[in-house]
Amino acid sequence: MSKEILINKTLKTLSRLPHEKVKEVSDFVDSLFKKYDEEVLQKGMEELMSRSKTYDFLKEEEDLYTVDDLKEKY
Repeated sequence: MSKEILINKTLKTLSRLPHEKVKEVSDFVDSLFKKYDEEVLQKGMEELMSRSKTYDFLKEEEDLYTVDDLKEKY
């Protein structure tokens, strides 16, 4: 089913509901949209961080210690 068909079907169903239930659906949609908006923002930040070269120096850092440096091994 296309998005337009789903929207029209939902609108028809909503028009048959009492006002309280329509308000409940509206609140649910608002919370759903907030969650979606946060996910989009999070993915955008992750994308920016993955392309950033800020922490590239850590990839080239040499190992300062080895297992041989341990005094006690567990």
